[in-house]
Amino acid sequence: MKILGSSIFLFLWLWMSIHQEKDVAFYMVGDSTMADKPYAGSNPEKGWGQVFPLYFKEGIRFENHAMNGRSTKSFRAEGRWDVVMERLKAGDYVIIEFGHNDQKINSEDRYAFADSTYRDNLIRFVEEVRSKKANPVLATPISRRSFDENGVLTDTHGRYSEVVREVADELDVPLFDLHSKTVDLLEQFGVEKSKELFLHYKPGDYERFPKGVEDNTHLSPTGAFKVADLAVEELKRELPELVAYLKH
Repeated sequence: MKILGSSIFLFLWLWMSIHQEKDVAFYMVGDSTMADKPYAGSNPEKGWGQVFPLYFKEGIRFENHAMNGRSTKSFRAEGRWDVVMERLKAGDYVIIEFGHNDQKINSEDRYAFADSTYRDNLIRFVEEVRSKKANPVLATPISRRSFDENGVLTDTHGRYSEVVREVADELDVPLFDLHSKTVDLLEQFGVEKSKELFLHYKPGDYERFPKGVEDNTHLSPTGAFKVADLAVEELKRELPELVAYLKH
């Protein structure tokens, strides 16, 4: 019986090892708009990277390393990029989406000037992923809900989105242009309805926000799924080899 039990254990271990090796790994690197958010404590906030894996069948494995408040500068300085690089294998994918915190000029540990440090950090990310024979993917930061008094959506990212597009073009990297996509989405929804995409809640709606909240950066469940929808559209165009993993 002990021999039989050991044989079964060995078979299962080998099967799991082979199965995991065959899986494609998709790493997500970014800030709070992409990050996983805790479910406990009546929390409506979600990152689009938190729901993105729900669109896929078995055979592709997701690891979301995105973290609230991080920029290209602080993500690397804290060693979070090193963790991804240690786990990365040939054939894997890494999608990189920063910008919200890189532009915070009063935050020394996060600020990265768009046309120098930010650009250089993106290039380093791409080159290091490729050095592992893996596949980098760049994403422009999603738009904030930033309508002016005339109901016109203003661009709060400026050069940060443009630099991502430029680096993607220069280095021939697949690009998820989530900024352009979310601009279209916000304009389609309009000033009032677009509140549904972000954290706009009255006092008492959620325990997490006893005084209510008006947050035009972080996503509601509706917003997270809408942005994930857009990411799937981009994947179909930029990474057609992964379309077979999508659920019908």
